[in-house]
Amino acid sequence: MKAQWFDSVEKVGRDRWNTAIGDTAYPFAQFDFHLALEQSNSIGEGTGWYPEYLLVTEDDDQPIAIAPTYLKTHSQGEFVFDWSWADAYQRYGMAYFPKRIWAVPFSPVTGPRVFSQLDPTGESQEFGHLYTALADLMTDANKARDFSSWHLLFTKQHHAELLVQKPELLHRVSCQFHWFNRDYKDMTHYFSTFSSRKRKSARKEREKVASQGIHLVRKLGNELDKEEIGFFYQCYQATYAKRGQEGYLTQAFFEQLVDSIGDKVLLVMAFRGEQRVAASWCLFDNHSLYGRYWGCIEEFDCLHFEACYYQGIEFCIERGLQHFDPGTQGEHKIARGFEPVFSHSIHYIEHSGFRDAIERFCDEETTAVREYHQDTHTLLPFKQT
Repeated sequence: MKAQWFDSVEKVGRDRWNTAIGDTAYPFAQFDFHLALEQSNSIGEGTGWYPEYLLVTEDDDQPIAIAPTYLKTHSQGEFVFDWSWADAYQRYGMAYFPKRIWAVPFSPVTGPRVFSQLDPTGESQEFGHLYTALADLMTDANKARDFSSWHLLFTKQHHAELLVQKPELLHRVSCQFHWFNRDYKDMTHYFSTFSSRKRKSARKEREKVASQGIHLVRKLGNELDKEEIGFFYQCYQATYAKRGQEGYLTQAFFEQLVDSIGDKVLLVMAFRGEQRVAASWCLFDNHSLYGRYWGCIEEFDCLHFEACYYQGIEFCIERGLQHFDPGTQGEHKIARGFEPVFSHSIHYIEHSGFRDAIERFCDEETTAVREYHQDTHTLLPFKQT
């Protein structure tokens, strides 16, 4: 096995990339997803995200895997927060940045972080050696360049468990809320699994949206026109503007994504009469829906729940998708039937003193997260069995 670094997706090349990842529908593995990030200037010069893709080949140069990594000069857009670690480094007169992350930019979605023809779904444990071998490469590359750390974000649990067998690697656990399809026939069937009180509450939320004169439309990306994408982008930026920030992704990214992998894009638009008032953007494959971005230009009661959760659940049921990952955080998801799940990240910290301190922090945090995970089960809306 050999490995080589590339600082742009085009230098890897479409043919080599597609050969490496094999027959996977996972949207975040697609060449065109990463190409859109680069060509839209959502990552690259001036963004603090500098790609270094690791191409793995057999000894005969046959591509077998891609690992997306990025040199980072800040910690924005990662969703596994290490601001306090960076502050501690700075207080001791040390440089935390640049660091390396092994992740999908701006996407707090658990999934494979080695895109490989050997394991297109990332579910097989047979090819876990790819993760351990690449982890060693990451560590060697960091030492050669005197970087503070590398971070594998939102990896699958079995890959995390394999990597933490290495004593120099730290394991961090957090909690998200995901929806699972248990052979629901339609939304009526789904709500029938709720307790009576929770079922009434969910139905009232949907009725409240309709009573405000709101109706919703779902469209696939390859059905969208430029005006609809532009409206969504206005909503996307409005969400960040409320916090005095600017969205990480450019409008050109969304336009290019629609042009290239529009069959993996879902846009939910909310209308009041003929006027668009909100939108929610998702990606999907043949197994899961991945909720990513939402925004509105006018506030309406319960519209966020409808556009971001109920519409996605309904889409999953209609399509036979088994899983809906709506993004990070948000206890409000629980009442709509999203169940607590663990997410996992792996961290290499070069400085032994900081590594020991951060390991203690991760252990304490994990204990708290596991207690929280258990407690939130009591808030789920489903009937007790």
